[in-house]
Amino acid sequence: MTFNYLRPFASKFIEPMAKAFAKAGISPNAVSIISLIFAAMAGIYFYYAAGNPKIVLIAGLFVFLNSFLDAMDGSMARHLKIAGAKGDFLDHVIDRYSDVFIICGIFLGGHVDWKIGVVAIVGVLLTSYLGTQAQALNIGRYYGGVMGRADRLILIILASIIYFVYPVCISGFSALGWVMIAIAVGSHITALQRIIHIWKSL
Repeated sequence: MTFNYLRPFASKFIEPMAKAFAKAGISPNAVSIISLIFAAMAGIYFYYAAGNPKIVLIAGLFVFLNSFLDAMDGSMARHLKIAGAKGDFLDHVIDRYSDVFIICGIFLGGHVDWKIGVVAIVGVLLTSYLGTQAQALNIGRYYGGVMGRADRLILIILASIIYFVYPVCISGFSALGWVMIAIAVGSHITALQRIIHIWKSL
């Protein structure tokens, strides 16, 4: 997954911010909830952004803030030594709602055909389900596959920037449209990879 290669670089920014937020008395759960608000804002902006590159760029910024805070809440919990089951559960629930807000905002906003969007959101939710289902089967949580959540968010952020710079359709799709196609295909490939891994591990 792409994020595995970027993790050391991202940690240089996330860790200091996590410590600063913790010192300010902000709880990891509050950060998680704020990340959800940013995801909802991203979905709303994507929905109303058709044909407006500036609004797409703002939506991409909200996606970045969502992903940054999503990475930071776990770091804060570890720093404060309060990481636990409740926080982990809340984090996963918020991640799934965030995925729905962002991806549905893109395809319901007309950036790609809704049928492609439905295939994408089903693949995303199935991929996430399989990752935690492995843990439920005592195999251990599994994040493997070609496209995890961080990869999807990075692609959406990059597509938003590209759309802002070059809002022209190529072969019928804008940058956001092509990214949705990539997510639709990549998520289902990832789901298949996780199914195979879980099946072999049982």
